[in-house]
Amino acid sequence: MDTECAIETMTALSQRTRLDAFRLLIKAGAKGMAAGEVSKELGVVQNTMSAHLAILKNAGLIRRERQSRIIRYYANYDAMQGLLRFLMEDCCDGKPQLCEPLFKLNKKQITKPKREENA
Repeated sequence: MDTECAIETMTALSQRTRLDAFRLLIKAGAKGMAAGEVSKELGVVQNTMSAHLAILKNAGLIRRERQSRIIRYYANYDAMQGLLRFLMEDCCDGKPQLCEPLFKLNKKQITKPKREENA
């Protein structure tokens, strides 16, 4: 993944509903989810959700398949892994073993980053 692609991908994920939808599709795994299910699960009206899903699709983060009258969406794990590889590419001064503990953390161990106060 190059810098421009990473920017496009992160821009698509920088909105709460899109990030929530992407995470929901990751959880859904190989079975994916119908557009209406995503909409209902997140409490977003269908036409708004459709616009958000289109942005995620255009960024390459998800794919869709028409199944009769239903459109199912699936997370694109290759794109997600590509973004993570891009972000971790130069991690830890060339010593990737230093980053390994990051991948072993469970959800409860991850804390929110602190925002810096403006001076």
